[in-house]
Amino acid sequence: MAAIISGKELSARLKAEMAAQVATFPTKYGRVPHLAVILVGEDPGSVSYVTGKAKASAEVGIRNTTLRRPESITEAELLGLIAELNADPGVDGILVQLPLPRHIDEERVIAAIDRTKDVDGFHPMNVASLWQKQACTLPCTPKGIIKMLKTAGVEIAGREAVVIGRSNIVGLPVAKLLLDENATVTMTHSRTRDLGEVTRRADILVVAIGRPKFVTADMVREGAVVIDVGVNRDPETGRLCGDVDYAAVEPKAAVITPVPGGVGPMTICCLMENTIECFLARIER
Repeated sequence: MAAIISGKELSARLKAEMAAQVATFPTKYGRVPHLAVILVGEDPGSVSYVTGKAKASAEVGIRNTTLRRPESITEAELLGLIAELNADPGVDGILVQLPLPRHIDEERVIAAIDRTKDVDGFHPMNVASLWQKQACTLPCTPKGIIKMLKTAGVEIAGREAVVIGRSNIVGLPVAKLLLDENATVTMTHSRTRDLGEVTRRADILVVAIGRPKFVTADMVREGAVVIDVGVNRDPETGRLCGDVDYAAVEPKAAVITPVPGGVGPMTICCLMENTIECFLARIER
């Protein structure tokens, strides 16, 4: 039976530590970090994510402002709002909840955020710095995955890691962070030939492909570490499930993350950490 990495438990512990840290900030710096979140439209998933971020901010003691705008907002109006937040010395972190309506260019919006307030780690300059091994804000989900592996005592250096999925948000940056931890990394995706043959080599398997129960037991070698990033609805039961067929894979794995309660809570936890880091960097400047 696999050891389960509970992102829910780990994030609760880390948020408690951050809360103790933030409690000292009013005396030290005169205020607490301030995170501004922009929500465009009423997509149920986005509303849920933004609500979760506000709840986590309250737990840590971070000031959270959610700016709700209608789906009809123009790109120019959204860019103007971001410019206002960039110029506000009382705002330390800016997050635009994705996805955005089709008439808005997401890349342009992300690039408009002040790099020093980019708590998602999506700004082109932060991405470039990540790949050049320079100081930057790390994207939250990949950062959380590395924390989970280290907390579970998983040895990364020298191990063979396989990543399924090549998104800018998870697949590519987590591959880079695994490389930085001295793993040997193979990137795979929907067009990889003989995918199962590749994944069966993995000591560490990170799955972020967005397909429910995509990874089956025959794709995982005995004793592998399996990190499931996916959040899907099971087409048969309607319940939340990951990209990994958990019931089938768990008996073969040495370590595995559940869905829900795995990577998801750590993503929000790392968002809180990034907000604090942006705040401290601004204070030091």
